[in-house]
Amino acid sequence: MMEKAKEIRVAILDLYDGVENQGMRCIRDILRHYSREHDTDLSWDEFDVRQQGQVPDLDYDLYISSGGPGSPLDSEGSDWENAYFDWLQKVEAYNADPAHINKKYVFFICHSYQLACRYFQIGTVAPRKSTAFGVFPIHMLPAGEKEPVFHNLRDPFYSVDSRDFQVIQPNHHSIKKLGAKILAIEKERPHVPFERAVMAIRFNPYMIGTQFHPEADAIGMSMYLQRDDKKETVIKNHGFEKWHSMIEQLNDPDKIKWTYQQVLPNFIESSVAHLR
Repeated sequence: MMEKAKEIRVAILDLYDGVENQGMRCIRDILRHYSREHDTDLSWDEFDVRQQGQVPDLDYDLYISSGGPGSPLDSEGSDWENAYFDWLQKVEAYNADPAHINKKYVFFICHSYQLACRYFQIGTVAPRKSTAFGVFPIHMLPAGEKEPVFHNLRDPFYSVDSRDFQVIQPNHHSIKKLGAKILAIEKERPHVPFERAVMAIRFNPYMIGTQFHPEADAIGMSMYLQRDDKKETVIKNHGFEKWHSMIEQLNDPDKIKWTYQQVLPNFIESSVAHLR
C-alpha cells in the first residue's frame, strides 16, 4: 500500500499593514490552484506581521512573505521588524543544522525582499527618484537562467512592479560570503545616469526573493485597475497613458500571465520536490 503524501504546510507573512491590496488574494489563489492541479495536500495560515506583530513558528514547510506599503527603512528598530528578523534568523539557524534533513523554504516579495536585502546586507536599499509603477521587462543574468524558480521564463520576462524604493550597489563581499546569486536586474538604460535595481536574488539554497510581484494575476489586476476609484487614482498619479498601457499589457498572454504561471508555482514545485 502506498504511503499517503505528507501535508505541505505554508505560512503567508502578510506585510500589507491592513492596506487594501491584491497581493494576498493572488498568493491564496496560486496555492489553491497548485493544490488542485497537483493533487497536493497543501494548507496555509496567515500572519499579520506589521499590525499584530505576528510571525510563524518553524512548524511550516514553505513561507511566502508578501509585499506591502511604505518605507522598508523607516521600520528599522520597530517591534514588528525585530520579530520578523528574529523569525528569519530562526529559519536560517534551522536550515544550517545538518540534523534537519527537510529544510524550510522562503520566498520574499517586494517589501519583504527589500527587508531581506537589508537583513543579509546584500546591497543598499534606497528611495527611487520616482515611483516605479506598471508592467516592466526584467532582464535575466546567467544565474537566473539556471535558477529552477525561473524555469520557462524568457529573457526579458515581464512583471508588475510597484515601488518607491530599490536595491542598488550590490555588496559583492556579502553576496560571495552567503553564496548568494543575483538573478535579474531592471531594464538597462545606458542613457540614464541611474543605477539599475537588483530585481531578484537567490539568498541561499532555501531562500529567494524578487523586487517585482510574481503573484500578480492578469485578469484580477485588470479588473482591479478598471474599477472607477482605482482607474481615477492611477490616472491622477501616473497619467492616462500609463493606465491604458497597463491594461493592454495585462491582457498580453506572453507577459504577466506567463510570469504568474511560472515563478511562484515553480518555487512551490521545487520546494515540495526537495521535501519529498
